[in-house]
Amino acid sequence: MLLVAAGAAVGAPLRYVVDRWVQRRLGGGFPWGTLVVNVVGSFVLGLVLGSPTVGTETSALVGVGLCGALTTYSTFGYETLRLLEDGAWARGVANVLVSMLAGLGAAALGWTLAW
Repeated sequence: MLLVAAGAAVGAPLRYVVDRWVQRRLGGGFPWGTLVVNVVGSFVLGLVLGSPTVGTETSALVGVGLCGALTTYSTFGYETLRLLEDGAWARGVANVLVSMLAGLGAAALGWTLAW
């Protein structure tokens, strides 16, 4: 549990910093920051879980703690709902499609590279 907490102690603030940094550069019309942290977290998780040499301690620290705190399904859901409520249907649907496809692709790429 301490390894999970240590990973989360890094992942949560990192998510905030990356999200704010990306949003300042790309603007607030689309949740780019959440997309970036979710795709990066998916890639890292794919690397960790796809590696035959990573042990349970590293999986707990990086996979569960860091990636679990870095990525955010709840914010993704909220931001998508906000886009839809604001009438930005195309951006809302794009957010779902791009997030799902990019996240799955990043995880698959990480898994593949780990071998």
